[in-house]
Amino acid sequence: MHRKNYVFVGFQIPLFFAFIFEIDDLKFNRLELLQPVFLILSGTGFLIILVALLQLNTNLSPFPAPKKNASLITSGLFKYIRHPMYSGIFIFLFFLSLYLTSGYKLGISILLLMLFWFKSKFEEEQLCLKYPNYSDYRQRTGRFFPKFIR
Repeated sequence: MHRKNYVFVGFQIPLFFAFIFEIDDLKFNRLELLQPVFLILSGTGFLIILVALLQLNTNLSPFPAPKKNASLITSGLFKYIRHPMYSGIFIFLFFLSLYLTSGYKLGISILLLMLFWFKSKFEEEQLCLKYPNYSDYRQRTGRFFPKFIR
């Protein structure tokens, strides 16, 4: 297995762990009017994670390189988003951070988005090697959000 698989997961796990903690000095004022919106959007991110987990099924792996016996999924959420798991995690944590008024957690979610960008770039290189039709799929499907959102 390529060394980058371990590097990406090696950065991701501590960031998830760091999200559990809080730095009170980085809390910001509560935006009361938007709190329900933040909670709904966070819940939407969680729902995206659950659906992506179900659709990935046995293809699921923490590593960006596809499993040997994996198949390319281009239906369901994957019809619109190439990396719905990363999208769901980001949406869930980003809006949860806003709901919790935590600048620290917001920073962690931004770091995760940056990590997901590089991790997905490597993942897509590996997917192109394994699946000849991945390039076409990549052209018509958005990375983290549907193409029409840009």
